[in-house]
Amino acid sequence: MAVVLPFESPSSATIERLSALVAPDMDRVNTAIIARTGSEVTMIPEIANHLIASGGKRLRPMLTLAMARLAGYPGDGHINFAAAVEFMHTATLLHDDVVDESDMRRGKLAARMLWGNEASVLVGDFLLGQAFKMMVEVGNLRALEILSSAAAVIAEGEVMQLSAAKNTATTEDEYLAVIRAKTAELFAAACEVGPALAGSGKAEQAACRSFGMNLGIAFQLIDDALDYGGKSAKLGKNVGDDFREGKITLPVVLSFRRGTESERAFWNRTLSQGEIRDDDLDTAIALMAKHRALEDTVGRAQHYGAIAKDALALEPASPIKQALEETVEFCIARAH
Repeated sequence: MAVVLPFESPSSATIERLSALVAPDMDRVNTAIIARTGSEVTMIPEIANHLIASGGKRLRPMLTLAMARLAGYPGDGHINFAAAVEFMHTATLLHDDVVDESDMRRGKLAARMLWGNEASVLVGDFLLGQAFKMMVEVGNLRALEILSSAAAVIAEGEVMQLSAAKNTATTEDEYLAVIRAKTAELFAAACEVGPALAGSGKAEQAACRSFGMNLGIAFQLIDDALDYGGKSAKLGKNVGDDFREGKITLPVVLSFRRGTESERAFWNRTLSQGEIRDDDLDTAIALMAKHRALEDTVGRAQHYGAIAKDALALEPASPIKQALEETVEFCIARAH
């Protein structure tokens, strides 16, 4: 069972304008990605390319390129940093799938299902090493600091999520702290390194970081809603995977807190104790509909999307600024 997510957002919203504006630089990033996944250890490029070539939108590196252009950066360092951002993202996906015991990623078998958990973790570590090697080559200490700090925060987010796993008592604030660290931090860092490379002032760096952070939160909240109200073809995984894996996401937090005693007992049985029966996913979706959990999750995403747009309000009008604003709309309209 799935439900149509009930919210208003431009169904025509795309990232095509952003993609077109950064296309020449993105070609260079893709070349760098291919070159840096090379290794004499055959399994490394096999696993890395399995995920890198599996159809991801490359949104995070595109944001790095776009923000570098917005800041007027004239050099080439943004190519290395955009590739590094993609490697960091890919590494976290490889590690996530092992921790979450996920079977699918982007509509394909997860790497761990083909090569095993150990190989997936180690190739993720290889990609992180390559990412930092590329960053060091540019020689910009501030930009390196931004992404190295992000790597630490993302790891903290992973541990925070692990400690919150299956805990139905998780509050909304606690959950938002997890996704700020685990997901939004890389968006924020990806957006901040461009102005850092350009030597922009602290105010512009902070504005770009705020754009990325709030976009990242909105992006994850929509993912949370889509897991219960989306379609498998768009998700690249099965509807209800978060439920089956016992993940506490915002729709669950809202449904649990608004529910009756018997409803909270249902969430404890299925998520905390892992006792899931055949029709439990349908029940979970019905409870979310009853308590408007999906609508309110999307509403939260729209709120953070608005904050992201406001972060760039002082930037003069330009095609790249318009493309970034459209990217916010796209991230929130993905259910259409």
